[in-house]
This record gives sequence, C-alpha cells and structure tokens, in this order.
Amino acid sequence: MKIDQLLAHLYSLGVNLWLDRTDPTQVRLRCSAPEEVLTPELSSQLQARKVEIIAILNQAQSAANPIPNAIPRTSRSANIPLSFAQSRLWFLEQLQPGSSTYHIPCAVRLTGSLDIQVLTQVFNAIIDRHEILRTNFKTIDGQPTQAIASSRTLAINQINLCGLSPAEQQTQIQQQAIDAAQIPFDLETDMLLRVHLLQLDATEHVILLTLHHIIADGWSIDVLIHELATLYTAFSQGQSSPLLPLQIQYADFAVWQREWLQGKVLESQLAYWRKQLSGILPLQLPTLPRSRVQSFDGASISFKLGSDLTEKLKAIALTADVTLFVALLAAFKILLYRYTGQSEIVVGSPIANRNRTELEPLIGLFVNTLVLKTNLSGNPTFLEVLQQIRQVTWDAYDRQDLPFEKLVEELQPERDLSYNPLFQVKFRLENAPTEKLEIPGLTLSSIPQVTASAKLDLSLDMYETPDGLVGGFEYNRDLFAATTINAIAEHFQTLLAGIAHQPTQRISELPLLTPDERQQILVEWNQTQTPYADDLCFHQLFEAQVENPDSIALIYRNEQITYRELNCRSNQLAHYLQKLGISPETRVAICIERSPEMIVAMLAVMKAGGAYVPLDPAYPQERLAFMLQDAQVAVLIQKSETITQKPDAITVIDLDKDWEAIADFSDQNPTSNVDTTNLAYLIYTSGSTGVPKGVLVTHQGLVNLTEDKIRVCNVHPDSCVLQFFSFSFDASIPEIVMSLGCGAKLCLASREDLYPGYPLLHLLREQAVTHITITPSALATLPVEELPALQMVLVGGEAPSPELMRRWSQGRKFINAYGPTEVTVNASMVECGNGYPLQATLRPSANKQLYVLDSHLQPVPIGVLGELHISGIGLARGYLHRPDLTAEKFIPNPFRKEKDCLSPNSRLYKTGDLACYLPDGSIKLFGRIDDQVKIRGFRIEVGEIETLLNQYPGVQASVVIVREDVPGDRRLVAYVVTESVSTIELRRFLKEKLPEYTIPSAFIVLDTLPLTPNGKINISALPPPNTSNNPDQKFIPPKTQTQTQLAEIFCKVLEKETVGIEDDFFELGGHSLLATKMISQILQTFNIELTVIDLFEAPTITELANRIENKTHQTSEDREEIEF
Repeated sequence: MKIDQLLAHLYSLGVNLWLDRTDPTQVRLRCSAPEEVLTPELSSQLQARKVEIIAILNQAQSAANPIPNAIPRTSRSANIPLSFAQSRLWFLEQLQPGSSTYHIPCAVRLTGSLDIQVLTQVFNAIIDRHEILRTNFKTIDGQPTQAIASSRTLAINQINLCGLSPAEQQTQIQQQAIDAAQIPFDLETDMLLRVHLLQLDATEHVILLTLHHIIADGWSIDVLIHELATLYTAFSQGQSSPLLPLQIQYADFAVWQREWLQGKVLESQLAYWRKQLSGILPLQLPTLPRSRVQSFDGASISFKLGSDLTEKLKAIALTADVTLFVALLAAFKILLYRYTGQSEIVVGSPIANRNRTELEPLIGLFVNTLVLKTNLSGNPTFLEVLQQIRQVTWDAYDRQDLPFEKLVEELQPERDLSYNPLFQVKFRLENAPTEKLEIPGLTLSSIPQVTASAKLDLSLDMYETPDGLVGGFEYNRDLFAATTINAIAEHFQTLLAGIAHQPTQRISELPLLTPDERQQILVEWNQTQTPYADDLCFHQLFEAQVENPDSIALIYRNEQITYRELNCRSNQLAHYLQKLGISPETRVAICIERSPEMIVAMLAVMKAGGAYVPLDPAYPQERLAFMLQDAQVAVLIQKSETITQKPDAITVIDLDKDWEAIADFSDQNPTSNVDTTNLAYLIYTSGSTGVPKGVLVTHQGLVNLTEDKIRVCNVHPDSCVLQFFSFSFDASIPEIVMSLGCGAKLCLASREDLYPGYPLLHLLREQAVTHITITPSALATLPVEELPALQMVLVGGEAPSPELMRRWSQGRKFINAYGPTEVTVNASMVECGNGYPLQATLRPSANKQLYVLDSHLQPVPIGVLGELHISGIGLARGYLHRPDLTAEKFIPNPFRKEKDCLSPNSRLYKTGDLACYLPDGSIKLFGRIDDQVKIRGFRIEVGEIETLLNQYPGVQASVVIVREDVPGDRRLVAYVVTESVSTIELRRFLKEKLPEYTIPSAFIVLDTLPLTPNGKINISALPPPNTSNNPDQKFIPPKTQTQTQLAEIFCKVLEKETVGIEDDFFELGGHSLLATKMISQILQTFNIELTVIDLFEAPTITELANRIENKTHQTSEDREEIEF
C-alpha cells in the first residue's frame, strides 16, 4: 500500500496523526485513535512506516508554511567543504588516527529466508542513492574536502557460524560485533560503511553494520534500516525501488550551511550563546585523575524505573506543562548539582537538527548538540527548576541552527586535550528503538550493542518503553569506577522516587541516599563509643600517677624531675594561686619557655581550679599584650620580664623572683570545686582576619583526649614522649597529657635542640625518645638514620606523603592525626604503613563523630566532596567574645534525633575542610574550602603534583601552591628543592603525566623549603616568580632558524603581522581547523613526523621548535650513511 493510500485509510478509521515538536531533541510522531482501531498490527505498521509518514506530514506543513531559501543543489566540480560537524570529527581523526571512538555500530538479526544476492543489491542501491556513502575526505592545501565517487560497490563480509552451538554463537556474535566496530577506517580511501553478515543457520542471520560518524548519525541508521526493508521487499519481488528521489544530497547541505551561517545570521545566534555560556565551568564529578589526553574507554550500566514511577513522572510533567524530557533533565541536573555542589550545571543534549523537510530522508551527519545551562542557586523547588529548564530549552531550540562545532570555534574556550569543550556530560531521551520489523519472508530485530567507547565523561540515555522508562549511564572507565556509576544510577532512581512523592520539595531536601546508605554513613561509620573517666579532670589523672613517686616525669637537658617533685611543686603554686583568688572559670596566663616550670605552672592552674592560657614568649609584644587584654586573665605566670606590655589589673607571678614565697605553701593536693564542665584552657589560634581568636575548651574533652591518646599511641610508664610543639600551639597538649596521664617521661628541650634536621635527630638519640608528634614537613627534613628507641611517630597539621609514611613506619607505629583546636585537638588518629594503607585518611576518634555534609547539611554520597563536620565529646564551648563566630561554626546537630544517633552532643562543629567519604568508610581531606586551588574551573589536587615531582630523581622536596600576585591572575607555582634537576626537565616530565591545566606555570628552585615555628611549610615565605621574563609583558622575536621558519608559518596561518616565540597559538585565535592547517604547513617545511597533538602540547614557537629540533636530531641519528 502506497503511503498516500495508507494515510487515506487511517483517516477513514478516525486515526489522527500529527508531529510533536515540543521536545527540542527530536520530532515525534503522535497518534490518537479509537481504542478498538489501534490494534497491535496497526501500531506495527505505523512504526514500520514512521519515516515516510513524518516526511509526508512535513511536506504538508511546508506547503502551508513554506520555508524561504530552500537548500539548492551545488556543483560537484569545485572543492566541496565539510559541514561544521564533519570538520570536528575530521579533526578528531587527525588527533587520534585509527580510533574507533566515532564509529557507529548497529546489529540486526534476520529471521527467515534470506536472499544474500538481493541483500547485496539492496545495499548497493542505497549507496547509489546516498552520495555520502560514496564520500571520502581528502586534504587539499591543508583543508579537508569531500571527495564523492561516482559509484562504489559494497562487498558483504560473510562469516559462517553454523557449526557452533547456540551459546557459542551468542559469544561469537558479541565478539564479532566488538571486533567489527573497532576496525579503523581510512577517511581518505575506505568506504565508510562496512557490512558483516553472520550466518547462524539456514533461516537465521545477523547483519553487523559499522559506519563512521562523519557520514551518519542515529537518525541515519533509522533511514538506512527503513530503506533496507523497503528495497528488500521490492527487489525480492522483482519490483523497482518505490523510494521517492532525494531532493538534495548531504554535500549540498554542507555547502549551504557554510554559506548561510555567517554575517547577521551567525551573529544573531552567537549573541545568545555568548551571554548564556559566559563563565561556564567544568562539572567537578568524583572522577579519578584525568590523563594527559582524553581517553574514550567506555562502559555502561542500565536501569529500569517501572511503569508506576514512570506514570507519576509523566503526570508531574503534564501538570507543570512541560515535556517528560524537561522533567527528566531537571532531575538529572539536580543529581549533578548534589554530586558537584556547583550551582551552574551545564549539560549537552543532542538534537536531530533536521528541521527542513528535504533533510529528513538523508543519510548524513546532521545531529547537533545544544549546551543547556541551568542555575540552581537559591535552593529552588523542583517545580521551579522545571520552569527554568523549560525556558532554557525553548531558547536553545530557537537557536539550534548554530552547530556545536562553530560555537566552540567562536567562543574559544580554554583548550585542553583531557576533556571535551563546553560540556562533559550529556542527556538524551528517545523512544525505545523498534524491536521488530516485518517484511515479506523476513523479520528484522535489533540487537543491543556493547559499549566500547565513551565520547564524554558521562552520558545518560533514557528511553520510553511500554513497560516504563529505561535508562543507561555510559561512562569513561578511565575517570569513573564501576561502583561510582552504580551508585549514581541508584541515587538517580532514589531522587526520581522522591520527586514523584513530593515534587514541591526544595532540591536540597529531595532524597539522594538510600535508607541503608544513610544508616551506614551516619551511624555505622561512627561507632566510636568508648568508656573514659568522665567524672575526672586531667590533673586528677596526673595525681594518680604519683602512686609511683620516684618515676621520672620530666627530663630537661641534664635535669630530671620525678612525679613526686613535679606534684609537690605544682601543688605549692596551686595553693598560692588559690590565695590570689583563682577558682573555676578564672583564667591564668602562662608565658614561659619550654622548661619544667612551664609544666609546673600548667598543672598548678588546673589544680587550683582555674583555666590556663598558654602564651609563647617568642611572640611579638603587641600580640602578647592583645591576648592578655582579650583573655581578661586574672594572673600572669612568667619568668623574668617576659612580657613588657600588660594591663595594670593583672597580678604577675615571676617564678624566678617569687618562688621562695611560693615554696612556703603546702605541697599536698589542693581541693577545688572544679568539675568536668568547667574550662580547662583558653588557647588562641590564628584568625582569618589576622586577629587571634580564643577557643574555650573544657576538662571533659581533655580527659577523653588523654585516654584516647594513651590507648592509640600505646604509651606506657617506660615511654619517653617528646614535647616538640610550642606551648601556645594546641598540638603540645596531647604530648603533655598522654605522657603525664600514664606515668611516662616527658622530654623537654630548648628551641635550638628541637630544630628539624640533625639537632632534633641528636636529641631523639640522646634521650632515647620513644614517641614523637611532628609535622610532615619537619619530619621530612630528618636524616633517615637508625633510631632504635623510637616506637611511634604521629604526624599532624599537614597530610603526609606515601613515601614519608613508608619510610618512617618501618619497625614502628605511624599515625596520621587530624583535629581542629575547636574539638580538643584530635578528631581522628589513623595508623598507616606496616600493613595499613599508605594513605592519609581520617576515621573518628573515641567518642567523636565525623560527617561529610553538603551546604544544606545533607550527608553526601561516597566520593562526593562536602564539608567535614565534627560532633561528640570535646567540642569547645566556642570563641571568646565572638558569639557571632561561635553561632556560625558551632551549629545545631541535625542528626541528634536520627534513629540510633550516637552523638551525645547537640552541636556540630563546621571545620571548613573539604572532604569525601571513601568506600571503606574512611575520609579523605582536600584542603580548606575557602582556599581551594582551581584552574580553568577544575579543582586541582596539588598533592598529586607534589607526589609526581618528589618521584623525579634528584628532587628532595616540593610544594605546589596557587599564587595571585596580579589580581585575577591565579596560577600554579611549584617550589622544588634540588641540586641537579632543571625546571625544563620537570615541566617536560609533568606534561607526560598530567593534563595541561595542572602543569605549574612557573618552577622555582630553592635550597630548602621555609618552615613556620610549628614545623609547617611557611607559604607566605615562598618567593614570587620572577616576572621579568614574562612572555605576556613583551614581544620576543625568533632567535634560531627553526623559530624564524615557525614564526612565518604562525603569522601566515593566524593572519598576524608578528608572533613572538612565547605567544600561545590558541590564545592568538587558533582553533582545531587552523591547527590542522598549521601542521600541514609545518610538514611541508620540515621533514619530520608531527601531529596535531604536538601543537596542543607545545603551542608556542619556542616549545614547538624544541620539539622539531629533537625529532630532527633523532631522525638523523636513526639514518645510516652508505658509500657506493
């Protein structure tokens, strides 16, 4: 039955057909009919002739609303350019020749009596009908052109699998499909359609089609299969082709597109996209480190939503007056928002782009990609997001004629071979492909394809089926673990179910985690309940050790003090303090160098019931005076005239001058009304404004810390613990309490003896220190020599490198500790090395809970970044005189009422540290939230760069930071300690390992890395790069012959009068097509092998000249001279 007869018949039955264009990704054929009329047979017939029906309906619409300037046929005598989309695929082929990434595989099962001769005739008829199937791509004067053959004959590759069992046949079908799809095409010479025919038995065959994407798209496959079925039906019955002649060919479209899309037409489209896509940033999904060049190793997982959930989502879309496409895209963008924390979410979505009738029956590359940006800031409701996405989608659909490739060329985003420009994630919704197609004597059924490549980081493809929505996540296996994608799919389904249940919720409130995941994260990973002496204060733990009175408590140089002596002296001073009015909540400042007197004073204040305020005598007088004034201390304990500027109201105890009077007081333990809720100490930390802020810590947290430290660090009465950190730094507290709380020795030393390097090494040996707490930076300066007494190394303040853990964990316990001052020093202690992972991670310490939460205090999935929050025993009261900051950082615990919640504390402390959960429940830190390293929108893990630098032979130490010496110009700078390695070597080494955006712009060689008094790297002391040779500041002419030749080529290709040898090709306006032209010109000038990748990796004349000279030198070395 002819198409017009079919339509007349349908009309007589009351069947209405129309085209639905509300979804910008495709044109849909819609149908309404009486229930008794729309039988399965009629539905199958409509599906089989869908392409014809759409074409006829489009023709009718065109007649009613004719489109001006129809696409004309063009002469085949001149060079035919590529369309914009073809140009990009051609460029990608030059970038990675022989890649199968842009192959389109298709497999069709044929059941019935197959005439192979007719099948061959059909394919060749289709090739004759569509010029694009006879097209190759040749380069003329550096420009790719379409070369159309007058005729091509296809030979079908036949493979006989009849002798195999059904199971073996199925395995072979899958393997043959993968193999066929991966055979490379030569764009210049090969026919870009390949057909394999697998014979299973006399009535069962499988066709494997492979087309290069440069000549086809998904719509084209439908056209091809439809024409195959139509022509096979006709030819097998001895009839001629019933297909209507094509009005134009793909080459006509390519020429028309180039001529039409310029001037006012181009600018009107570009104006919208420039504004819409201004400032877009890559999505920061939880990926593995990116490789230097984007890989395409793909995999996929699928899922089903079920009919009930599908119908609920359709109902929500209908009520909101949006398409299902918009509803699903909104949900997907919310998922990406929850995974990245970024409010601007950019997703690509393919569109058929066949909005002219004459394009619909063509095979060719027409598909375009719309870049859809949505702003989810302000925590809108799901329904509000729907309306925004509907408008964005409509606006984009109105400007769909601008090809994505032209958009990239005009916007010129930062070029990097490691990721796709403008967007890295794609979404698509389609009708499920036709499962079966009946023709006389044969049934055609599609076979699902195994994904072998991923063109983007992540793609979500969804399909409508009679049983509900089904979906598939295609992902890059070099970026995502399969477990991550499975979690993303599960969370997407949880999110959709939450939307269906209550679409009026704000996007932060929509469920993401499953109930089991939430229980695991909030409860199971925080099982830290540990008994401790919750009714005692620290000084009482100390007093219990005096039962062994002659044990050594302190060693200082040649002096040793027993527990009896230390207790007696601190008791005498405590009684003296009580006489001065010291009682619970009274603050006493201590400003004494490391010495036994410092410990005596600390214990005495606690015994008297007061709270001590540690001050470092090395601090500037102005800073000390501020702390005394701010802390409102009643008494200052010092030696000699340590502090010269002090408030008049303060009582000063000078231990050198006043000890004779103090010694008259009782040496028995004093009594006071202090309890565990009272203040133990007030300690100052550096404030973000430069003004120190005082943190108020109680006895309860201090006792929990003491017992946890003793237990985890394995401290015993025969241990010797080094007191390394400044008394004013909270890291000194666990050193002191874990020693004096269990009867061990505390080793005190002068600043000179504690200096990292050989002085500290000598001290550790001389005093037979068993336990040290130190920063990784200070530890790295210690010579690696035998320390037989050393049993434990605990590092904190910075993340230790795997190499440091490996080196210092051999034969001893190595612990990575973490904890802000605000939670009583420690929130985590994790053992590393000796069978434990060589990774700096966190786990909650005794009676502490750790939560990684998003900005709306929702727990994040595994691998997703959020802010680390801490609850449990030991949270400080807050900040002295800073109720605003206290309220900001110490917030109500939202999980207090959760089932089985373990936290006894009604508050959470916001650490300001970025972190994520790892699959085993441990937590990894990524630095401060307000000090994130971002380049080109990508979050940079400087630790990865430092690790690579430290692996290079001759590099002793390194640190990588972001500097902003010029406002708005953020760049990575690497500081390296080395005597023998050049910065050129290091840059070349990193370029072989890392994406371009992670390569430091400057390398600075230092003799040593500067350290702070507390042993951390002193970032502020790192020198700025020397900008006198900054290529941005002046033109640098060529110096060598190679550079001169390259400069001429740069100027010619870029149409510039002059180009400096440090000017970047892409920053000067170069793009992918100009890059291929540039390489073509270079190959004509230099007799070497060079590809587009070389230009991406070496975009300046200097770098490219070095590369050319190295290749020329290698070529000459490989040649052997022979005399005849």
